[in-house]
Amino acid sequence: MSASHRREAGFTLIEVIVVFAILALALVLIVGYKPPWSSDLGTRAVAGQLASALRFARSEAIAHDVPVSVTIDVATHQYRVGREPVRRLPSALSMELLSVAGERRTAMESAIRFNPDGSSTGGRITIGDAVRKIAVGVDWLTGRVSIADAR
Repeated sequence: MSASHRREAGFTLIEVIVVFAILALALVLIVGYKPPWSSDLGTRAVAGQLASALRFARSEAIAHDVPVSVTIDVATHQYRVGREPVRRLPSALSMELLSVAGERRTAMESAIRFNPDGSSTGGRITIGDAVRKIAVGVDWLTGRVSIADAR
């Protein structure tokens, strides 16, 4: 075979540079990607987390036949279900708490107590930001926990 018909195996410098440029662009797109954040979804997620904790407290009270309290501290954005560890809520959200006077511990801390029959002392926790407020309510008679837009 003559030298003109024989082809060398491999890549040219231009092909290698193009491949590296494409890989660099893909890397920039992947590293720079942030999932879209929605204030509404974040507030709803926190409200769902709080409602779940309240429902858990109610089910524990019924299952173990003892009263279970959910203590909420508005000043520190913390809550505790019974003797479980303290859980924190995002400090960027505003919090308001409405509960019966007998469950108030301090000016900024109160509790919602669930009884073994499923009833509760009732109350409402309103969380939100500058755009939206969501209320997590507890019915005193049935202990039912609900989530609704606060007006």
